Amino acid sequence: MTAPNVLRATLEYDGGRYRGWQSQVNARTVQGELYAACRDVLGKDVKVNGAGRTDAGVHAFAQVASLHGPFTAPASELGKIRQALNDRLPPDIHLLNLQPAGRTFHARHDAGERIYRYRISRRRTAFGKRYVWWIKDRLDAKAMQAAADLFPGRHDFGSFCENAEGHDSTLVEVAFARLETPLEAPDLLIFRIGASHFLWKMVRRLTGTLVEVGTGRLGVKDVKEMLTTRSAKSAAWTSPPSGLFLESVTYPGDPPPPPIDPFRPGF
Repeated sequence: MTAPNVLRATLEYDGGRYRGWQSQVNARTVQGELYAACRDVLGKDVKVNGAGRTDAGVHAFAQVASLHGPFTAPASELGKIRQALNDRLPPDIHLLNLQPAGRTFHARHDAGERIYRYRISRRRTAFGKRYVWWIKDRLDAKAMQAAADLFPGRHDFGSFCENAEGHDSTLVEVAFARLETPLEAPDLLIFRIGASHFLWKMVRRLTGTLVEVGTGRLGVKDVKEMLTTRSAKSAAWTSPPSGLFLESVTYPGDPPPPPIDPFRPGF
């Protein structure tokens, strides 16, 4: 039996050194690094498609990519193939899993739900600086959650994305939006949001808007208005990419993704 011509790869990465996921000319990207490794191991005709086009500086706990090509290695050798790919990847990109997929599988088109998390620190931290957004102002977590409660459902998120006119549609169905304060880390706020897809910079602008609510500079009613009347205000509140992680991507038939330690990757 030979390996199928489509493989499903799950990988984690620190996006701090990359200009995002998607391959670009004269820019270092995660997709570009994975593609280069795949060419060496799987052949020059390989194609790589990712489930989420994370922005520059954004990280991932479990990005999913589909690898398409005329693979000839036995399916039993997928463990060795994964090792060979990891040997060629830089240390801040790691292939967690590699498995056979159906011939029609496409990481982006077939995804059922994408979950992002944003980490906000309410204290100065030496070790977690690269992976949080430190807010010096006092934050009202209850007010932030009240604003986040407005996000689930089908809404026009044109007020919360970059280049709204460039999207085919700014309507997004959000499954959940929660602000969590881990008991073991009371100075850490984690904003988690799940949807079938996201608009460009949508999560970062939603997070920045929640912080404005938390500081009292913005009211919950103002957020509600931004969901009904398009506004450019959130552009000024775009949160930095350092605190944003693509947490998981699920597909029909997948089990629930495992929980992630709130301290990861350092706080």
